Formats: sequence, C-alpha cells, structure tokens
Amino acid sequence: MLLCDRYFLFATDFCNYMGSLAENAGEEIYQAFWQVYFIKSPEDIGDLMGAIHGNHLSGFIGELYRSFPFPQKPEDFKQKPEGVQTQSQVSEIIAKYARPQEISFTVSRNGREIELGVYRFNRIEFQKLILYVWQGGYPRWKDEIRPGYVTEMRDKILKNCNGVFENMIFEDS
Repeated sequence: MLLCDRYFLFATDFCNYMGSLAENAGEEIYQAFWQVYFIKSPEDIGDLMGAIHGNHLSGFIGELYRSFPFPQKPEDFKQKPEGVQTQSQVSEIIAKYARPQEISFTVSRNGREIELGVYRFNRIEFQKLILYVWQGGYPRWKDEIRPGYVTEMRDKILKNCNGVFENMIFEDS
C-alpha cells in the first residue's frame, strides 16, 4: 500500500491510475477520481517505525504487522513482488480503521501541476512518487523483481512521455 498522509491505496490501484493518465498525458487538463482509504486519526494509522521494530503495534499498521510481521534483520525487509496475493486480507484489516473515499486527481498546465485530494505536487515531485513505487518504496523490491502491474505502469508511461511524464527516466535498480 501507498500512504499519503491519511490516504492509503494499493500500489496496484496507483499503477492502474498512472496507466490511465499515461493514455491521456498530452491533454491540457486531466481529471479522474480515485478510490482511497481515508484514516481520520493518527492513532488509527499506527506507528510505522514502531511496527518495523516490533515494539509499538497500534492502529492499522500495528495490526498489519501482527498479520504480516517484518523480518528481524533490516536488510531482509523488502517489498515482495507476490504481495498482491494478500490484498484481500489487507482490505479486511484496513476496513476496521478507514473508510473508502473518492478523491479528485487533477493534472493541469500540461502536467506541471498535480492535485491529489488536498495535496499539491509539481511535476518533479510527482515523478518522484512514481519512481518511489517503481523502486519498491523504502525497502525496495526483493531481489529487484517488480510485479507485473509495476512494469506495465512503466511501459504505458514510456509510450506517452508527455505532460506530467515529460523527461521521466526509470532506472532498473
């Protein structure tokens, strides 16, 4: 899952949203509506670093850790390309803490301004978010193997490097 303050969404959804954007990347204005999970309070989110260290297991992140513990050694903490297989279980867990919400996603000025709900990005910062997903986030992909939905996102973006995707470069590792 991706976390943007209090918005959570599955990486599969994010990659699909980017694929749709890529199909329309040259438009002056692009608008879509994304389904996300909204967690109202920080207590319901939990403590990511506390969960990683196994000593503060509150909220959504804590319950997620109890179901899918992080490895003991930090170097073993990697995104699993097969992680999509647990998406239904994670959906059940997050439903206890979050409510589904539809948020507006708008790209304007030929990809120079991006709005995701209440958050604003410029092109460079938004590309960094896409590349963060490409690399597998903070822990990176296990053995640098990306799931198909991530490589499909990249392939669609590379077919239409206009607007928000202008000058975008995907590194292999």
